[in-house]
Amino acid sequence: MESRNSPKVETPLPDATTIDRVILLVRERRVVLDADLARLYGVRTGALVQAVKRNRDRFPEDFMFPLTRRDCRLLQSRYGLPRAGWGGTRSAPLAFTEQGVAMLSSVLGSPRAVQVNVEIMRAFVRMRGLLLDLAALAARVEELENRCEGRFGEVFEALRELLRAGESPVERIGFRKDPP
Repeated sequence: MESRNSPKVETPLPDATTIDRVILLVRERRVVLDADLARLYGVRTGALVQAVKRNRDRFPEDFMFPLTRRDCRLLQSRYGLPRAGWGGTRSAPLAFTEQGVAMLSSVLGSPRAVQVNVEIMRAFVRMRGLLLDLAALAARVEELENRCEGRFGEVFEALRELLRAGESPVERIGFRKDPP
């Protein structure tokens, strides 16, 4: 166990991929859980939660909210998180939205918290850009479907006609009875 006077070992800042992996979708909002933020900041989860409790007025519901047991079960099934419960803690995990993460840097105040927050904000911006790109792509696909729908109908009708033309009676080869 580390004593208070032992030198602190600086861990490198997390890379973009690490940060992208901890951003989850809960209640239709992109969030980062308290334990993941604590790991990124290099602090204990309890210390992070205490800082939030001391500054509760800075974290309205749209910045931070506790997860319900149902939220935890959904996260486990959606993302394969290790536990369906609260991970052995006595209180519900906290989920921080983009604004909540930004507010955390002012509450924690350490240089590392500020640096990590900058990287997390960049990750949120990247994700927002990807979502906009996906929405634009979906709109383009829908436009192409609408524009080509009539043409595909014509193609299918031509195929049906070819199939019907192929249904003409086949002339048999071999012994035949001549009509009387």
